[in-house]
Amino acid sequence: MARFDINTQETAMGGEARADVLCEMGLMYATGRGCEIDLVAAHKWLNIAAIKGSERAAALRADLVPSMSKSELATALRAAREWMTMH
Repeated sequence: MARFDINTQETAMGGEARADVLCEMGLMYATGRGCEIDLVAAHKWLNIAAIKGSERAAALRADLVPSMSKSELATALRAAREWMTMH
């Protein structure tokens, strides 16, 4: 599975640029670019990017929802909430 060192990015960038990086992570998981397609992880990162201010991430997140089960969506939302709590 691809791994992106978000802690390094956090210290190097401000809010808007960071939201763009998080959005790219969501796209990576949504498209399987360098990793397996994982809609739960994609939604998680797009959700976090949207919370950080990325309008593009908010739109992409909305596009994913119809492809996800209620259980997958709940898992993604919980994962985003946990990440936000810890960071």
